Amino acid sequence: MLDTANIESNQPKAFSRTDQSFLGAWWWTVDRTMLACILILMLFGVALVATASPAVASRIGASDYHFLKKHIIFLIPSIFLLIGGSFLSPKQVWRLSSLVLLGSIIMMFMVIFFGDEIKGARRWISLFGFSIQPSEFIKPSFAVVAAWLVALHKNSIPKTKKTKSHEHNFLSINCYHVAIALYVFLITLLIMQPDFGMSIVVTVVACVQLFLAGVRFRYLALLLGLGALGIAAAYAVFSHVRSRIDRFLSPEIGDNYQVERSLDAVRQGGFAGVGPGQGVEKLNLPDAHADFIFSVLVEEMGVLFAFAMMGLFIFILLRGFKRLQDTQDIFSVIATGGLLSMFGFQSLVHMGSAVNLLPAKGMTLPFISYGGSSMLSMSLAMGFILALTRQKKRSSIAKSSLSMRRSSASHKKGEGG
Repeated sequence: MLDTANIESNQPKAFSRTDQSFLGAWWWTVDRTMLACILILMLFGVALVATASPAVASRIGASDYHFLKKHIIFLIPSIFLLIGGSFLSPKQVWRLSSLVLLGSIIMMFMVIFFGDEIKGARRWISLFGFSIQPSEFIKPSFAVVAAWLVALHKNSIPKTKKTKSHEHNFLSINCYHVAIALYVFLITLLIMQPDFGMSIVVTVVACVQLFLAGVRFRYLALLLGLGALGIAAAYAVFSHVRSRIDRFLSPEIGDNYQVERSLDAVRQGGFAGVGPGQGVEKLNLPDAHADFIFSVLVEEMGVLFAFAMMGLFIFILLRGFKRLQDTQDIFSVIATGGLLSMFGFQSLVHMGSAVNLLPAKGMTLPFISYGGSSMLSMSLAMGFILALTRQKKRSSIAKSSLSMRRSSASHKKGEGG
């Protein structure tokens, strides 16, 4: 007779809880539920770009699947960044983010002088036949580098008031100064393009990270006040910002063609939608595949499906913050909080603009809209989140059981004594 016990013992134990290999350790520590949700969003993104982009492609004289092909081309490295990034350690996340930030800054200078001007702004640069928007990569890299500086500041503060360390104080002051200077420098580069929307996203990330770092509320109030002054200044200086806000507040004074067509698509969809690929109003939306893809979603799949999609975005946010409760690492908490706020705020702005709850702003819906730079940067950001929220390795069941037995024995011995 065959010895079944020996056969079972010789079988590979891939992805078992006792598997200590590199891949096995990743499988049991990474948030697989969040990873699955992100992959689902990517899948829906391919479907929506396929149905929304042909009309846009025909208007520019391209083939029907022009944007879909480019979307899939960018999707492949995006999945690699998402999964590959989740393997990194916190220190590797910081090092990679520093390199990405440095490269993005260099490319942003190139954009200002050599970039392609589209709709009065220089935000893109052509590389190998593709248009790259370097400012998209500023968001996740800044969130991680700023978190590292704040964490370095927090860890360098002496634990007691009696402790005197000029070196620690010097490091503490300089870390905060560097973080503030980095923020001001990046905002200046963004305004020079100009890219007011991206400036707001970076500011929101900075505010959330300061809140998580425990900064006093009066300083946060001061920062919010400065943000309000910045919006007022942008309204006074930049004509396109003034025009969008005026048209949002008083639609009758200007051209609101895209917003009106977007609202028509939402009304046409109703609760159940007209069916996949059957939308008509999307044919009249100039940016149906990118800035207004949420309207296409509502028209074809209905409000109920749109709420389900919104629930998926909210679940990813809540899941990420829930995972932070299990970590004591200041850097991971601040970095992940900033990255999650970037993901949530960008999603909110896109959806709010589509239904006219917010002024129209050319901002993509993460993993859904067409846009190679946005897809790559958001995949990198979520890869970092998966890496920073990985659970710490637990000891084996045998070791845990042994520790519990020793603890129980010590407790009984104490009672007997």
